[in-house]
Amino acid sequence: MKELLELFWVFARMGAVTFGGGYAMLPIIQREIVEKRGWATEEEVMDYYAIGQCTPGIIAVNTSTFIGYRRKGILGGFVATFGFVFPSLVIIMLIAAFLRNFAHITYVKYAFDGIRICVCALILDAVLKLGKKSVIDKWCAGICIVITLLSVFTSLSPVVLVILSAAAGISIKSMQEMKGGKA
Repeated sequence: MKELLELFWVFARMGAVTFGGGYAMLPIIQREIVEKRGWATEEEVMDYYAIGQCTPGIIAVNTSTFIGYRRKGILGGFVATFGFVFPSLVIIMLIAAFLRNFAHITYVKYAFDGIRICVCALILDAVLKLGKKSVIDKWCAGICIVITLLSVFTSLSPVVLVILSAAAGISIKSMQEMKGGKA
């Protein structure tokens, strides 16, 4: 029971500062789960991000579910997920109740402008950290460049991009193994 409460509170604290969606939360999840608590390795969390991107829902919520499940099974997945979304539900209900009264105030508009910039910086931080761990050789760099270009210049679904990346990774690594070495 103690571990379940800890799961709830850890994810509730992270969920309470979820500004800008799931991607903005990735560095916070990484710092809290990998560096501070040691509940998962960086590689495992990166795998959770990849799977979370391919499954319906918000990537940070999906990742919390995976981590909770890893720690305490199905109940742990539920508790971690509920912990992550609970603060958002409360905050959204409060904002919905009062936003109409304050949205026209100049300083509220300025605050939201500042928050949007912060969210961009948090997302960039997550991208840079993930990139450092993910781009491990020239083939990974090539896949990264191609998928980035496809993402920017086409309307392909992220699921299709992940499947293409997986297929490329399997193909390249299989060919390397058949040749008996690394490229």
